[in-house]
Amino acid sequence: MTERSARPVRLGRHAVAALVLVSAVGLVGFGWPLLAGAGSGLAHAEDAPWLFAVLLVLLVGVVLATIADSGLDAKAVAMLGVLAAVGAALRPLGAGTAGLEPMFFLMVLSGRVLGPGFGFVLGSVTMFASALLTGGVGPWMPFQMLSMGWFTMGAGLLPGPDRLRGRGELLMLAGYGFVAAFAYGTVMNLYGWTIVSGLGSGISFIAGDPLHENLVRFLAYCAATSLGWDLGRAALTVVLTLAVGPTLLRALRRATRRAAFDARAAFEARAD
Repeated sequence: MTERSARPVRLGRHAVAALVLVSAVGLVGFGWPLLAGAGSGLAHAEDAPWLFAVLLVLLVGVVLATIADSGLDAKAVAMLGVLAAVGAALRPLGAGTAGLEPMFFLMVLSGRVLGPGFGFVLGSVTMFASALLTGGVGPWMPFQMLSMGWFTMGAGLLPGPDRLRGRGELLMLAGYGFVAAFAYGTVMNLYGWTIVSGLGSGISFIAGDPLHENLVRFLAYCAATSLGWDLGRAALTVVLTLAVGPTLLRALRRATRRAAFDARAAFEARAD
């Protein structure tokens, strides 16, 4: 019997449906203020508990769907728990200083190895655990969980998961980490921007204004407030991915192979 090399966890139709559903809920959660009228009276502080409750249910749904599609067992859940704990422990090391958050490179590499389904769950659970660890629990937490879930899932969707190896793969992961770090900051800015008033006529969110006008203000807000932080996060992610990536990718793939995730076996007739 011969065993093939470690692959990302297969994404079946049930897992795809669950990921599409949770992503749709997340997009509505982030974007509804842009479409709400001036007198809606709603705020993210009010919708966050509902979003968090729905998100937890959908996260369980993604896990169950992935298990149903791929036949995973408790070893996969245990591996996710270990990686989430490591990621949560890494986050306070940078303490958000100048955007230097070392957990992002681990999410990129883990998403690459585990695949998009478990990557999404890993990113969300890691952010939840780090919030508990650092006391960062608040109405922003479900939005951070969604953003980190998308960030990690994106790494699992990169091409050549079972073929591309070596320097080419490492450069691709570093490039993804750089771009996705900016995307994470931009998505989280959308949450914060809609609840902060009085920033200035050129960058403030104005409820009820046309969508294109608010989007122009949003881009100006990102450039004025978070560009430097996002650059620090992106640069650190690239540096750590290139420096630690080869070793960590081998370790993650070795653990995945030994856990026999999505194992495929081929039997050969014995020659007498």
